[in-house]
Amino acid sequence: MSWVCRLYRSSLGAKYVMASTGVLLLGFLIAHLLGNLQMFAGADAVNSYAESLRALGPLLWVARIGLLVIAGVHIVTALRLAKANEAARPVAYVKQASRQVKPQTKTMVLSGLVILGYVVYHLAHFTWGFVLHDYSTLVDTEGRHDVYSMVVYGFQCWWVSASYLVALALLALHLCHGITSAFQTFGLNHAKYATAIKLTGPAIATLLFLGYASIPVACWLGIVQILEGT
Repeated sequence: MSWVCRLYRSSLGAKYVMASTGVLLLGFLIAHLLGNLQMFAGADAVNSYAESLRALGPLLWVARIGLLVIAGVHIVTALRLAKANEAARPVAYVKQASRQVKPQTKTMVLSGLVILGYVVYHLAHFTWGFVLHDYSTLVDTEGRHDVYSMVVYGFQCWWVSASYLVALALLALHLCHGITSAFQTFGLNHAKYATAIKLTGPAIATLLFLGYASIPVACWLGIVQILEGT
């Protein structure tokens, strides 16, 4: 196992870890979005989906803990790489060539930490019930946790929707650079596909932003709403 530790401590190994954990987190974002989009299918679809997840019992907690470990490794590795990069240039450049550095490249660590903070808030709102607590205890006519109503009521609050959209914008910015960097780390940056690779990150980030943002916007505008008798 010593070679694994040596590889991780190296800059190249850390970049592989960053890229690998990033891909896993991206997979979660896509799967989570597909589940969330059931809001447009109505209360029964969402509440049934939520109940099926709760029925997994210990397996759900294994998945959650695994996701936390992956996210933790991703964050710790990112901070370590940022610190190593800073230590490699102890003397500031005489002339800053900031125009050649994309904004998302300069703010990857900061945006990642802000996103982490929002994830904690998101869990406090929709999973732990600490935010808008009255809505977290709702039950539908079938006796299931009424996730649909909780989401609608939550996003009808303008500041909840606004904070969600700001976090999504930061996430999209983070993904634009992160996805493209993953291609480079895995050596998939052949000149023949350079243009496609450069467009893949922004394209996926935009689709995820629009998909996630459609839910709070629809709730706030009343497109997705609570019907009588549900």
